[in-house]
Amino acid sequence: MPPVTPPRLNTMTWSLLALLGLIWGGSFFFGRVAVPYVPPVTLAFLRLSIAALALHIYLHGRMDLYRSLWQRWPAFLLLGLINNAIPHTLILFGQTEIGAGLAAILNATTPIWTMLIANRFTADEKLSPAKLAGTVLGLAGTAVLIGPSALKASDIPLWAVILPVMAAISYGFAATYGKRFRDLPAPVTATGQLTASSLIMLPTALLVDHLWQIPVPPIEAVAAILALALISTAFGYILFFRIMALAGATNTSLVTLLVPPSAILLGALFLGETLQALDLVGMLLIGIALLVLDGRLPAFRRSAT
Repeated sequence: MPPVTPPRLNTMTWSLLALLGLIWGGSFFFGRVAVPYVPPVTLAFLRLSIAALALHIYLHGRMDLYRSLWQRWPAFLLLGLINNAIPHTLILFGQTEIGAGLAAILNATTPIWTMLIANRFTADEKLSPAKLAGTVLGLAGTAVLIGPSALKASDIPLWAVILPVMAAISYGFAATYGKRFRDLPAPVTATGQLTASSLIMLPTALLVDHLWQIPVPPIEAVAAILALALISTAFGYILFFRIMALAGATNTSLVTLLVPPSAILLGALFLGETLQALDLVGMLLIGIALLVLDGRLPAFRRSAT
């Protein structure tokens, strides 16, 4: 039996990856703004439920949405658990103690876990030297971008660092499991998983945070929650599953390497922050990593497949 050729990235999927990296880079900022005012479990529920409602309104039953939800509800429950409920909650709990930058660099380990999981459970995304080398380069780039100062705070509890790594592992399983939804339109898959994860998080928020007792947050937190739900989640997951259908699990997970540089660019554009020499070095390393992972550099072209 001939080997299965893994999916490759083209100009369109690279563009979609860059856009998703920009959107998800903002999610760490929005989460950090809101989490001091809203407990993590409730914040995760609001993020997921508002996004799910927005997608239901957008689809309005089109694309055979309700039949897909009825026929595949167990699969959507599992996807919503490992791609939304678990990782979002873990990251937000971690962000009660760590900043957006450190959370982003820890989340950037997702491609490593996705590669290992996909290597074990799929036939078309086996581990190769190029993928391993590219991921190491990408992580080095994110480390340079965040800078050594992100890790200097010795008062950061170990659990706050471990939780985003556990979230990255959960995302790795979700990226591999999500391939089974490639026959559905991306908005349907996004709506299904967000609906399922909202149903999972509602009783959790009621039991853990006593949702009805939480005071109304200030306007900046409300704006951050809406942006987190509508832009980073509802629209973000439509892009995610579109890329998944086009490029496979491992290629899709590369978006986590684009999140830290997008956060720096957003800061430079909207907050007046300046780019340092190390920022440019980090983004260069990530650019090389993406070329290696896609087999576009001659030295790695043969080992990328």
